[in-house]
Amino acid sequence: MVSSWDIIALGFLGSLGAGMMTAVGAAGIVLIRKLSSRNEDILLSAAAGIMLAASIFSLLLPGIDQAQSQGHEQGSAVLIVLAGMLLGAALLAVIHKYTPHQHFQKPEPGIDARHLRRIWLFILAITLHNFPEGMAVGVGFANGNIDNGLPLAIGIGLQNIPEGLAVAVSLLAVGYSRWYSFGVATLTGLLEPVGGLFGAALVSVATPLLPWILGGAAGAMLFIISDEIIPETHRRNHEGFATFSLLTGFSVMMYLDTVLG
Repeated sequence: MVSSWDIIALGFLGSLGAGMMTAVGAAGIVLIRKLSSRNEDILLSAAAGIMLAASIFSLLLPGIDQAQSQGHEQGSAVLIVLAGMLLGAALLAVIHKYTPHQHFQKPEPGIDARHLRRIWLFILAITLHNFPEGMAVGVGFANGNIDNGLPLAIGIGLQNIPEGLAVAVSLLAVGYSRWYSFGVATLTGLLEPVGGLFGAALVSVATPLLPWILGGAAGAMLFIISDEIIPETHRRNHEGFATFSLLTGFSVMMYLDTVLG
């Protein structure tokens, strides 16, 4: 018989393993050489496409499913997740408005502070979305169904590979070193085991909150993608490349989320 402590440990370790897969993705930047402005926009757009798909298939739709599993009808389940989404977007809008430009250290002279702030807000949104994903893994184990929790952890871990690359590429594109970009990308995944521990240890609290938090994380990412990343990648006359790069990133993440999720 599996004890409650064993379940908590499994939830934490499962979400930790999934979160550390961001490091696997981030390691892909060793293959990337010097970036032109066009390639910066292409890679950043691909990162935005990855997160756009993750918002829909990893956060919004699972949030609706989670709300329905808690007894809500389809209509009210959708409204709960939408409310969470709007709250998440509003939170990022407030952070965006009141974060001073000089808050972020420039990686090298000549980097526009506003552009740098956009990248860090994008990374913040990506990081925040790892918490509810970790919660979902923890709740899966805490429900006592290891056969359900383990595939969920594996699926989320595989989805984290392109997300890790997205973070690393975003930092590399504004002039940070490969090691720094890799390190930050790896750290973003470490919020996942925090969510996993919370979900496994406090399932009675975490489960009702999960649809709201999933929706909120999606809203935060959608705000940054629409308000900052897409305008940024279209301002240097590379909008054609950027658009199809976003679609490519979206397609890759949609495939991973639907086939492996």
